[in-house]
Amino acid sequence: MIENTHPHGAGDVVHTGAALAEADKAIILLHGRGARALDIIRLSDRLAPNDATIAFLAPQAVNNTWYPMSGFLPQEQLAPWLESALTVIDTLIDQATDAGVPANKIILGGFSQGAMLSLEYTSRGRRQIGGVIAFSGTLIGPVDQPHAALADVSGLPIFLGGGTNDSWLPAGALEKTASLFKDAKANLDFRIYEGMDHIINEDEIEAARALIARV
Repeated sequence: MIENTHPHGAGDVVHTGAALAEADKAIILLHGRGARALDIIRLSDRLAPNDATIAFLAPQAVNNTWYPMSGFLPQEQLAPWLESALTVIDTLIDQATDAGVPANKIILGGFSQGAMLSLEYTSRGRRQIGGVIAFSGTLIGPVDQPHAALADVSGLPIFLGGGTNDSWLPAGALEKTASLFKDAKANLDFRIYEGMDHIINEDEIEAARALIARV
């Protein structure tokens, strides 16, 4: 039994780019399982090179994982890890808005487990955000069971990309997630890459850059 109901509560946050009080936009990047905040924050140089108006924030998960089991299990089996991770996102969004960054200029994104958290967070509508970048991730929960109804994401810019040879994402998981966000009227850019494994390619980076520029 895990006594700490907020295991990620004391985690560090890596911050690059503009100070929040001076930023026009904030991008929250969530690392994958087994990775670190220092790994995902390196994407800032590729997503918005030399842009001094964007604050990048990357929280660190305890033991380098947001939840230490499959994200395709029933969500109640991921507690308290999942709720703790979602609370970390709440806190960072609140910090950004408190510092003066408009909610519609906050972008949430990540890779793998971080992408799944980004999409799940968005589906719940816990805070207003301006966009989502999901590299190789899906909604959380069993692929063969219905997901809870999505919050209002109408018009929300979302990039979702993944590969056909991804050994971590079950067949159909990306398509199911894309279908749910399309049905909810999100402004979805969904790209499947033939033969790609569990990586981020240059086309995805370009798509993410375009989304950041639009938001």
